[in-house]
Order: sequence, then structure tokens, then C-alpha cells
Amino acid sequence: MPATAEVIIDAQGLHAWYGSSHVLHGIDLRIHRGETLGLLGRNGMGKSTLIRSLLGHVTQREGLIHLFGHDISRARPFDVARRGVAYVPEGRGIFPNLSVRENLVMAARPGRDGRREWTYERVMQTFPRLAEREGYQGSQLSGGEQQMLSIGRALMTHPELIILDEATEGLAPLIVAEIWRVVGEIRASGIATLIVDRDWRRVLARADQAIVLQKGQAVLQGAAGDVAADAALAGYLGL
Repeated sequence: MPATAEVIIDAQGLHAWYGSSHVLHGIDLRIHRGETLGLLGRNGMGKSTLIRSLLGHVTQREGLIHLFGHDISRARPFDVARRGVAYVPEGRGIFPNLSVRENLVMAARPGRDGRREWTYERVMQTFPRLAEREGYQGSQLSGGEQQMLSIGRALMTHPELIILDEATEGLAPLIVAEIWRVVGEIRASGIATLIVDRDWRRVLARADQAIVLQKGQAVLQGAAGDVAADAALAGYLGL
């Protein structure tokens, strides 16, 4: 990543709590334009809490978070979304009583600089399965199709950064391969990505930078290739 690349999100000294439980302990994180960051760690190590803290969902937090240079340390989730961050949650979060088309169109808006390249037609071309089920309600889709719909909906907001939380969890191998193909297309289009996924090999193969969390602390952090080659990685991931 060139040193001159614009910083999208910059978090420093991030702490987070759920009630009296101190979950994150001083995390630093930076993502540049077009960069892919892989976030790894065993279950319960703080990955989702870190994401939710960046998005404003966790209100008990301390530290500084800047998005395109603007302080969003106390911003609410809709403020973060309006500034160009899209979120594909682990639970997908689609509207079950709306059709595929309605789920996509209701989210559509231009990007921060007025970009509109992720049109409805482009999403349909990217996800042929959705095109075949355009009139289906969200509740009629398979888990994999719902995940595609969730990613497509995020893309139609023309984000600068898209956060994918366990995008392939519980999906059939063919669907998993399709999701990873789309992740590659998203990266090639210049959208920055933050990826959480259990398939750490695929994450590190596609990421520029990586962070490994252990009990809410960053125990490995740096270039993805260096993290992949670190002898301590297997222990932190429970391999």
C-alpha cells in the first residue's frame, strides 16, 4: 500500500466493554483506500466487538476513531454508514418480507463523490443466482442466496469500505467459492475491505494487512504475508 494512499479509517487505543466486561484492550487499526485488512482470532476473542465498535454499535468504548479524517469516536451507526462504510453482518440482516429487488433498491444511494457504478444491473450480473430469483422474498432464499443479497445491498450504497463479518459461515462449498470470487471482484474495484472469516488461509491470501486478536488484544499485526509466516499464528488460532 503506497504511503500516500488516503486513510479511510484510523482507530487508536480502542477499548470496549459490555457492562463490566472489558472486551477490547487498546486496539490500533488503520485501513487505507483500496486496502484489504484480515481480522483473525478464535471465537470470543473480540473480532465482532471490534467491528461493532468501529460502526458505533458498542456505546461503552474509549479511544479515537477517525473516518476520512473526521472524528467519529462517538458517532452513531447511521452517521458511520452515511460517511461510506457498509456492513455485511454475520446474521445477514435482509428484510424477509421484501423481494430481492426491493431489498437492493431500498439501499441504493450514490457514493461520497457521487459514484454510481454499482448499479442494480451490475449487482444482478455479479450474482446471477439473485437475477434468477429477482421476485422472491428474502425469506424464500437459501442461506447462500441471502448472503449474496446482503453483499449486493451493501455494494449498492457505493461504499469506500465494506466490512464482511463471517460471510461464508455455514455455506455450501460451491456458494463459498462464489462468495470469495465476489470478494476478489470487490477488492479489484478499489473498495477497501475488512474481512472476518474462519478460513484464515483464504483471508491472508487476499489481505494486504492482518490483525490477530487474543482476548481482546492485538497479538499479531502487520503485512498479511508476515502474519501468515509467523510461527505463533497456529497457537493463536487454535490450530
